[in-house]
Order: sequence, then C-alpha cells, then structure tokens
Amino acid sequence: MDEKLESVFWNVQQRNQGEAEFIQAVKEVLSSMGPVLAKYPTFAEQKIIERICEPERQIIFRVPWQDDRGEVHINRGFRVQFNSALGPYKGGLRFHPSVNLSIIKFLGFEQIFKNALTGMPIGGAKGGSDFDPKGRSDSEVMRFCQSFMTELYRHIGEYTDVPAGDIGVGKREVGYLFGQYKRICNRYESGVLTGKGLHYGGALVRTEATGYGLVYFVQEMLAARSDSLQGKTCVVSGAGNVAIYAIEKVTELGGRVVACSDSTGVIYDQEGIDLPTLKKIKEVDRMPIEKYCETRKHAKYQRKGNIWQIECDVALPCATQNELTGKDAASLIQNGCIVVAEGANMPTTPQGIELLLGSKVGYAPGKAANAGGVATSALEMQQNASRDAWSFEYTDRKLALIMKDIHDRCLETADEFGAPGNYALGANIAGFMGVADAIQSMGLI
Repeated sequence: MDEKLESVFWNVQQRNQGEAEFIQAVKEVLSSMGPVLAKYPTFAEQKIIERICEPERQIIFRVPWQDDRGEVHINRGFRVQFNSALGPYKGGLRFHPSVNLSIIKFLGFEQIFKNALTGMPIGGAKGGSDFDPKGRSDSEVMRFCQSFMTELYRHIGEYTDVPAGDIGVGKREVGYLFGQYKRICNRYESGVLTGKGLHYGGALVRTEATGYGLVYFVQEMLAARSDSLQGKTCVVSGAGNVAIYAIEKVTELGGRVVACSDSTGVIYDQEGIDLPTLKKIKEVDRMPIEKYCETRKHAKYQRKGNIWQIECDVALPCATQNELTGKDAASLIQNGCIVVAEGANMPTTPQGIELLLGSKVGYAPGKAANAGGVATSALEMQQNASRDAWSFEYTDRKLALIMKDIHDRCLETADEFGAPGNYALGANIAGFMGVADAIQSMGLI
C-alpha cells in the first residue's frame, strides 16, 4: 500500500475495530489507490478517500416476530447507506445467520464501486438481518418481513434508497416486504424495491442477471485473449440463484460446467451439470445438493468437499465471502485454470488474490464481474419510473452491453495506470474515479 494511504487505513482500522470483513474490503481498494493520488493530489487534500470509507448513515434496529407456535423471536436489522454521490442508495438485503454490521458494511462499501462501474445513476448501500429463512414456513417468513419493513420503510424510497434481494431474500421475501411498504405508506411506489415479481413491477432477466452478467464478463475476458468459452471446462461454487444462471449461460455459450456446491458438499458430473435436475432440487424442492446424485447416478458427491481442487479452465466462485483461499488459488493455478471470475462478493481471500494476480490467470473481482445483478435492478427502476415493461431479449442485450462496457473500462483503466490486464486494479480505480468526481462537484458534504 502507498505510504500516503497507510495512515488512512490505520484510521479506518481504529474507527471500525472488530469489523474484519469491512477492513479487508477497504484494504483491497486502498491498495490500488496510490497511482490515483499521485495523478490527482486534490483527492488527498479534500480527503475524498476518507469520506468514501465512512458511511453516510448506519441504521440498526430490532425486529420482533412470532413463529407458528406463538414463540416470540428477536432479530437484528441493518441498513448501511454508504454513498449517494451518484444517485439514490442501491443494494440488496441479506437474511442469513452470519449477518452482522461488519458484513453489511463490507457489502455496502463494495456496492459503491460496483454501482459506479455500471454507469447507472445509483449509489451504494446494503442491508439485512441475522434471520434465517431456511426451514421457516411462508407464514413465518411473511411475519418477519412485515416486522422488518415496519422499521425500514421510514429510511427508503425510490428517490432515497432502493433495496433489492441478496442471500436469503428472493421473490417471496421481496413480495412480502413490498406489500408491507405499500400498506404502511398508502401508495404504490413500485420503484422502492427491485427483484419484484413480474406481475407487479418486476423486470425480465432480473432473476438471471447476476449469473448471466458474470458469464458475459468472462466471455469478454477470454475474447481479450483471443479465446472463447467454447469447449471450456468450468466449475461454479454455490447452487443458488447466481450459480444456477451462471451454469445456464456457460452451457448456452458452449462451455461445460462439471461441478457445483452448496453448504453441505460438492457434486461432480463429468458429463456436465444437468440444469433441470439442479433447478428442481434447489429452486422447487429446496433440498441439499446431495439429492442430485439420486437422479444422475453417475455423478459423485463429496460431503464438505473442495470444489477448487477439480481441474478446470474457468472457476466461478458464486457462494460467499472468503471461500477461495490462497491454497485453493494455488491448486487452480497448478491445474491449469486460465480465468477466475467472482460471482459472489469478495469470495477470494487476500492471499488468494495475491497468488492469482502474480500468475497468468485472469482474475476478475466481484465488483466488476457480478455487477450484472445491480445493473438489471437499475433497469427495473427505469421501467418502473416510465410504467414500462421490456422484453427478455431487449433487457438481456442491454445487460450484455453493460457487462462489455464494464470489462472494457476495467481493462483500459488498468492500462492507463500501468498495470495491463489487472482487472482488480482497473475496477477499483474506474469505480473510484466516478464517485470521487461526483463528491468533488458537490462540495463538502
């Protein structure tokens, strides 16, 4: 890290003690900022970096709710509105037992740069709760969502803050949240949430967007190497929304995904993952991925297995933060992997990133590669604002163009700042520059 930034980082650590994930995210971005301060010293004078590292607003609240047996539960809700220099706050809600302030802040911080890279007028935020929807009835999830929105509603709005889904928050949860917002506010403000059902303001491609966008980005990375996905062997961690639609798009573009995973273990299918089977297990039956082998008898399942030890050309981490370690990165490099692109948020540890950047592997950080989800959320906002509905094909084309533009900006920025092919540095600087210019233009706020 540039010595001018060491004191900035030290202050961030002191102000946010115990928030390991947030500090990790800040360090990763600040490590790229040395060349920027050398070229634009006014950013240091005006403390632009310090202002970006401090959230504009942090909201923590109690969420009381009652289960089907009448037992009362108390969860904690969060919304961190990090930066609105480019537009209303935009970022998902995550319902998972691991959720705490550090995780929400790291996700919100990453969201600032991700949203800036899309070129859309949206700021960065994130929210959620330590509530676990797994194993809960629809009625229990509804009661929790209604209690959560009863507090959150006063902090959001289509011109203020527009949440979406994330881990544990799908169309069911968004529907309950939107219904409660409409009930409390007495207005049909469809642009206040994205990821809605198609029959009440949702957008086509939103479900597929993060996974599709990830693969469009990989396609551009390979094209820059005069290569393509055709015939490539891929592995995709996770078996949720992002992973499923990444698998779908890889297959459509001629690649073959041989492995995916969930929190219980890894499945390996040499013939290629059968998508209808996977979708039924995870989207309809909501069962562990082990059930895949009951239908595909030749497939192999390894409980708590390591997907990164499987030989592949392309690796797509699409599960959760810090899932791909330095040891995993070394395995991928040794086994001949040529591209690692992040479908999850910060899934690669600092040691893993260091090894990948020091190798010939093309490494794309999540703030660039998985920006398709929030980009399509912004497209949903556009359709809500104009009371319009676009076709799947039209929206998909726009998504592909946005991902190509993000790829090209990352590559061009990396070249400009003396690090050709370094998508991590290119994404950090390109995202930062858009936000920094806007902050400067607005004065000391």
